Amino acid sequence: MPATAKMDADMHPRRKGRPRTAETAAPSLVEILNLVRTEKATTRQELERESELGRAVVADRLGTLTELRLVDESELGTASGGRAPRLVRFSANRGSILVATLDQTALGVGLADLGGHLRMEHHEAADLTQPVSALLDRLTMLFRWILDMQPDAGELWGISISVPGVVTDAGESFFQNGTPPVLPGWESFPLVEKLIEGFDVPVWLRSSVETMTMGEFHSGAGVGHRAMLFVKIGKRIGAGLVSDGALFRGAQGAVGLIGSVPVSSGERHGTLETMAGSESIIRDGRIQAEKGLSPILAEHARRGGEITAIEVAQAAHMGDAAAIDILSQSGRMIGQVVATLANMLNPELIVLSGSIAQSNDILLAAAREAIYGASHPLVSRDLQIIRSQMGSSSGLVGAAIVATESLFSPAVLRDWIMAGRPQAHPQFEALRGRLEAQTAAVAAVMPPPKT
Repeated sequence: MPATAKMDADMHPRRKGRPRTAETAAPSLVEILNLVRTEKATTRQELERESELGRAVVADRLGTLTELRLVDESELGTASGGRAPRLVRFSANRGSILVATLDQTALGVGLADLGGHLRMEHHEAADLTQPVSALLDRLTMLFRWILDMQPDAGELWGISISVPGVVTDAGESFFQNGTPPVLPGWESFPLVEKLIEGFDVPVWLRSSVETMTMGEFHSGAGVGHRAMLFVKIGKRIGAGLVSDGALFRGAQGAVGLIGSVPVSSGERHGTLETMAGSESIIRDGRIQAEKGLSPILAEHARRGGEITAIEVAQAAHMGDAAAIDILSQSGRMIGQVVATLANMLNPELIVLSGSIAQSNDILLAAAREAIYGASHPLVSRDLQIIRSQMGSSSGLVGAAIVATESLFSPAVLRDWIMAGRPQAHPQFEALRGRLEAQTAAVAAVMPPPKT
């Protein structure tokens, strides 16, 4: 191997020369593309400085990336005493990611570009207790509809789904190999496998807390911060952590299960979810209505209305003392647990999400008071505690970020960049081949149709 090619392959400083094989080109292609994609370098001069690659190497790699339609140099920058430089931009529209959020009572779908920006989103009521086959049919129908509505969105490169449960680490595989038992019935139905077969793209699954955390950090309140703690409040209470710009997943991907932390209020004891989650708020609201201690909720129940957590929040907003007390207690208990996390993790920002936290100031105020009151002065000095800015869109954006960060991570990107599409990654090709063989084996043993 010539000395210049060897220097490029070994990633030594001031590398020069033109690569002779894909193996020597891939590392520098990956480096340059990610510098452009993350906007750490936007001109050829900046790429040379940041990568420490020679001018000829940078020019060659940009030529390759342009041929692959992954970068664009058609835009001129601002001149500073000489000729205006050409800006190097990532072609986010080169591909697209189908995204979905599955909640207990709602389904959201969307289409995002390779920068994680939503081009389209749709939300509707859903019931996750329905058969998984019915859920797949609806997801497939909505995905096909979105692709038809966005014909210029670029080639489909992946599907990323947010689910209401822990998704353990995929281990040695970069892509989802099969359907994990996240929800009842999933262990016996190949949801992921069917999506791979139907759309011929990699699939990712992540918990709703993780995707909402990533969405809020990249496109919401977390923009410009390095360390953020995200807390989702609902039937379940969970937390997500971003540290130095990266999502922390832990050993098995089971980070943030704070709903299982034991808490107490007076003589009552239980987990945070059972004591402060939405079902607890509903239960206490019904009790207060039955006892006549909450006039607004009692009147609502008398008229045949259902008491929900939102009804309790609305009653509190109207000044109902019992409803205010319910939300205040919930906020204080959540705040006490979150304060412990804050003292351990020292975040710049804490974001509270969920319909109750976002629709009423009382729970937020009580949580803030508890967090600030129990945090060390160094932790609380510059700490911001706010509600989510993205609402239901955060999970969709976060799901897109999960897919793009996986696709463009150096370990994954180097094995498909020369082909210009992630479906060429050896692990995905092997997965697709295995699924095709399984389908063929099943078809071979099926009896012929009756006449």
